[in-house]
Amino acid sequence: MKQRTLPTAFKLYTGSAWTILSRSFAEYSIVGWDNLPRTLLLYYTNFVSSPEGYFQTVICNSGDYRNTTVNHDLHYITWDTPPKQHPRSLGLKDYRRMILSYRPFARKFKQNDPVLNKIDRELLKRRSGQFSYGGWCSNDGKGHNSCSDLQSEKYGVLRPGTGSRRLRTLLAKLISSQNFNKRQCR
Repeated sequence: MKQRTLPTAFKLYTGSAWTILSRSFAEYSIVGWDNLPRTLLLYYTNFVSSPEGYFQTVICNSGDYRNTTVNHDLHYITWDTPPKQHPRSLGLKDYRRMILSYRPFARKFKQNDPVLNKIDRELLKRRSGQFSYGGWCSNDGKGHNSCSDLQSEKYGVLRPGTGSRRLRTLLAKLISSQNFNKRQCR
């Protein structure tokens, strides 16, 4: 079987399969005005773990987006030891460290693990069998607030809580001048 040679027109990057993309970068990935996204899509078509490299390679080889990256997937994960290749299942003993990490996402959990109930109850303020309390609100710019019909005891209004403050702290740390450049396309 013939093996493909590594490309010389661009540098390959890897990272997490979990990514958050800006709207403009998503549009660039689809339209690709300089054809880079399409070229890389063809290259990554039969590539092992392509979700862990495609977007990272596109963004880090694009002159327009290269310096806009934050290399962090916002997940709390603990790995098996050794060889540190598979995420360990999280449980109640990990709860405090998850919260103190300020990361809004975590993985992996066993089905029906008690820590999931604790997250629902203490972080999401979710009662058994119910949706999380709150509602998404917006202002249409003309003074009409879509929350006005949600402001009843039945629905409530989603307001920033301790979780959003933790996320704001984490994001501020990630984009701070001392950390931002260290986490870009290396």
